[in-house]
Amino acid sequence: MNHSLRLSLLALLAIAPALQAADLYVHNVKGYTLDGHGKLQHFDALLVDRGKVVATGTDAALAKRAGRARVVDGHGKTLLPGLIDAHGHVLELGYALTQADLTGTQSLDEALARIKAYAKAHPDARWITGGGWNQVIWKLGRFPTAKELDAAVADRPVWLSRVDGHAAWANTAAMKLAGITRDTKDPPGGRIERDAQGNPTGVFVDGATALISAPEPTDPERAAALDTALADMARVGLTGVDDAGIDLPNYRLYKRYADEHKLTARIYAMVRDTGEAFDTIAAEGPLDGYGDGLLTVHAVKLFADGALGSRGAAMLQPYSDDPHNHGLLLMSPGTMASKIEKAFAKGYQVNIHAIGDAANREVLDAFSAAYKVHPEAKALRNRVEHAQIVSMKDIPRFVPLQLIASMQPTHATSDMNMAEDRVGHQRIQGAYAWRRFLKQGTVVAFGSDFPVESPNPFFGLHAAVTRQNHQNQPPGGWYPDQKLSLVEAFRAFTLDAAYAGHAEKAQGTLEPGKYADFILIDQDIFSINPQDIWKTKVLGTWLGGKQVYSAGH
Repeated sequence: MNHSLRLSLLALLAIAPALQAADLYVHNVKGYTLDGHGKLQHFDALLVDRGKVVATGTDAALAKRAGRARVVDGHGKTLLPGLIDAHGHVLELGYALTQADLTGTQSLDEALARIKAYAKAHPDARWITGGGWNQVIWKLGRFPTAKELDAAVADRPVWLSRVDGHAAWANTAAMKLAGITRDTKDPPGGRIERDAQGNPTGVFVDGATALISAPEPTDPERAAALDTALADMARVGLTGVDDAGIDLPNYRLYKRYADEHKLTARIYAMVRDTGEAFDTIAAEGPLDGYGDGLLTVHAVKLFADGALGSRGAAMLQPYSDDPHNHGLLLMSPGTMASKIEKAFAKGYQVNIHAIGDAANREVLDAFSAAYKVHPEAKALRNRVEHAQIVSMKDIPRFVPLQLIASMQPTHATSDMNMAEDRVGHQRIQGAYAWRRFLKQGTVVAFGSDFPVESPNPFFGLHAAVTRQNHQNQPPGGWYPDQKLSLVEAFRAFTLDAAYAGHAEKAQGTLEPGKYADFILIDQDIFSINPQDIWKTKVLGTWLGGKQVYSAGH
């Protein structure tokens, strides 16, 4: 081989990485992504090959490397990594979109009219199910009753979840079918609302909701709910969701959809509790990145208490607006410890729902005890789901326990109409305290808890940076000292949400080698008035370089 030819070959080899193949070239965009250290980066174009990012950079630089790649012109719109919801309920979203939906009703009369209309439109439905009601918005000063529900539908059982999913409202037909009478006792961790004579009035809180059961959905109904939810998630720009509590049929459905390449978001699923479903699922071993990274099942979801709106959240001191009520702890410390240790023994991350300060303290104590038996389990990145009202003394305990605070910004703006009434001015200092957690170095992962809240992550980003509702109230924000910057909130919906699901090396940013999960949106959220972030519309959603949603179709 002559000297000049050898030099030419060496030169080609030296530049070979720059000529890496690509099958998708997205250009003419205003691109943003975080790097692995959380610093915001800008770019004009994106190069993708076989579902993963090859590079981001300028149009001029990447056009030379695009070769015969399919070209997508972004028309100057903003491109972001796909957003990740660290706490949602996927099938429940699908059901909520197809069942009786009371979300946003402003009065009891409006809710009853909506229920009546739904029942009339579904004459063959054996039960009328759904939810989304909130008696606080209705300004009733009490829970609704079965008699009021009977006025809308009396010929069939009706069973409607409260907006937080921790209480439900039944009509008389549903209570009769379940055999509910004044002699029915409150179950452990639950409460039946009663009148002055002790008769059930129609609302069941937390553990008491198990006393009434609508028929289990069929497999086709489950699949239809999943299809509906996936479509809605893609529409709002979610390319990843941590599903906070699945059962065995849900697990099998997810596996089938992953096998059939029908998942249009990456799912990180938590098995609900450590009972028989967990035993069956864990016997197969944890799933990590199953179906080309579409499905991971490597976590357990436990519940310490209920919700604030229904006064089921467990409080150290009585509710400020209900002095005889401390809320409800759903399991004893011993039971919680045994469940945590069972999950740890199988190598599963443990994520525990805790709203009230008593529940959060119980969870912190339980993790502290469990780590003495399983010190290796700290590496599992265990999480407190919601961490909503935490004693100021307990917030620092998250650091040595290495716990992730999995929080939902829109809960603050939805709850601000009643939260301080429930807990008073002193306890509210440790509520929805995102800034306090971040300042001490705790990883904060953001989600929505959909369908309790909208799955739209731009609603969450808006709430995090303004602490206002969509009418820009209150002026300056509710407890504005806990606001986040947009970059901090963006990180909590991307890189740190991925970290909470052990996926930061594959998701959350558009760094080379990661999945090409990205969205195009209609406005530059980093340059507009923060009060307008919630108005953002998604124009297109891509998962692994494949478009799964287009606003034009």
